[in-house]
Amino acid sequence: MTEQENYLLDDTEEEESIDFLKLGKKLWVGRKTLSIYISIGLALGVFIALFAPNTYTVTTIIVPQMANSSSSKLGGLSSLAALAGIDLNTSAGSDMSPIVYPQIVSSVPFQLELMNAPLNFSDVDHPVSMYDYYTNYYKPSVLGYAKKYTIGLPGLLIKAIKGKKEGLTLPKSNEKQPIYVTDDQYQIKLILDDAVVLDAAPKDGYLSLTVQMPEALAAAQLAQKAMEILQRDITNFKIEKAKADLDFIQGRYEIAKAEAEGYQLHLAQKSDQFKSLTSAVPQVQSDRIQTRYNVANNVYMEMAKQLEMAKIQVKKDTPVFTVVQPATIPSEKSGPNRPIIIIVFIFLSGIVGSFIVLGKPVIINLRKRWNQV
Repeated sequence: MTEQENYLLDDTEEEESIDFLKLGKKLWVGRKTLSIYISIGLALGVFIALFAPNTYTVTTIIVPQMANSSSSKLGGLSSLAALAGIDLNTSAGSDMSPIVYPQIVSSVPFQLELMNAPLNFSDVDHPVSMYDYYTNYYKPSVLGYAKKYTIGLPGLLIKAIKGKKEGLTLPKSNEKQPIYVTDDQYQIKLILDDAVVLDAAPKDGYLSLTVQMPEALAAAQLAQKAMEILQRDITNFKIEKAKADLDFIQGRYEIAKAEAEGYQLHLAQKSDQFKSLTSAVPQVQSDRIQTRYNVANNVYMEMAKQLEMAKIQVKKDTPVFTVVQPATIPSEKSGPNRPIIIIVFIFLSGIVGSFIVLGKPVIINLRKRWNQV
């Protein structure tokens, strides 16, 4: 390296050190302003840390044991259904990807049922649903009121201008109606979206259900109920096709049974009626009835076998859930982390104060140039 390059390098390092010294000097000169912002951040951090509601977290781990779909085909069932003009589509698999499981937890039917599950809260002397608690008993904290009338003030004003929303009345009909969610139910649904989270790990083969609530007992109860509903819904989907096959076989079995028993009774009556006759005609009629009975009885016996196979298939398709980590009442709160909250607010307020101190000369310069134009 030449002497000229060394000189340029030393000059650059000197300019950088000078720049840092200038920045440090500006911050030192504006230390009063900087300390004011840091004090404000400290006060806000302490306020939020003190009045932030406690959070209790419950995590349950479930391992679903699923049957192999390749071995879940009913032998001969598709051909029997085809004779009746029904396509059971036995080649289509009924497996549900674990990736879909979180969508079940966030679905409206799941959350509507979950918000009506009875829970125990410390300020209510009897079990109430989550919907009833947040609608009739829950009182927001000081921080909640502050958030409502600061950040949430524009929303309150818009709601006041629009007025109260009129309720929707569904038409009375025997047909199934779409799900209607009221405003109160929608607010509880928003709470459940944050409170109940399901993480599916298909590669590891387990489900992790996490519930966060302001109270330990309510969190454990909500996790237990959510786990039960989830297991039931997954089971219903898994055995839905097998149950449809069972219902079809059950119907065909009842028809075959009735036909076989009818021909059997008819054959017995004709035998008694033609017992004393020597003509060949009654014998031909008896043989025809016997043939029809044999056919009907064979179908009846085959359907009885298929019925038992269908019942076994429902049992095979029913998943078994192994609860590795059950819902347990937490002994310690999971949040908030009050020291971290205070540190974050001090850090952010220090950054804001530094920008104000360093940018003040620039703003003054711009103001002078604006006035000179």
